Amino acid sequence: MQLEIPPGKFAGYLFDLDGTLIDSMPAHYRAWDAALRRFGLAEALDEDFFYSLGGVPTERVAELFGEHYGLTLDTAEVMEVKERIYLAGLGEVTIIEPVAEFARRVAASHPVAIVTGGTPDIALPALKGAGLDDIFSIVITPLDVPIGRGKPAPDMFLLAAQRMGVPAAECLVFEDAEPGIQGAEAAGMKVVRVPSRH
Repeated sequence: MQLEIPPGKFAGYLFDLDGTLIDSMPAHYRAWDAALRRFGLAEALDEDFFYSLGGVPTERVAELFGEHYGLTLDTAEVMEVKERIYLAGLGEVTIIEPVAEFARRVAASHPVAIVTGGTPDIALPALKGAGLDDIFSIVITPLDVPIGRGKPAPDMFLLAAQRMGVPAAECLVFEDAEPGIQGAEAAGMKVVRVPSRH
């Protein structure tokens, strides 16, 4: 994987987690598919639709799946089942080494942060399981911003920049999915697109 780093100096670096630092999207897909089948989904979850929602807060993803498939879902219940299935399969998740290696390198001299659509109870064990938790003291999740202001809104990125003490315009963001790329650009940040589908 060749990362295309834009020219210029950056004062801080922001990383999405799933599909950017760790190759967890297939595991998330399997967990969503299994959970939704328990709640009435009669067909395979549409993989393209799933990937189009990368970075969107988990609760909103559950709502969108319900709307898409005409299912009446208790989003909290579906999320709980999905996350239990995902955590059980966390051992299958691998690191996306070119991004992780870049993160380790810049973390030695610059502030870094995670900006993820996952909740802390999913993101933090995944970060620890990948052996990357010692690099990132700042982890921004949808719970840190007002409801409805997760990706693709810029709020999570702006909060991460604020916590790092770095102007938004001097941040470089690593993202794999359109909602996150839109959010980063709306925050006035440059973006490195990481391909999350092989």
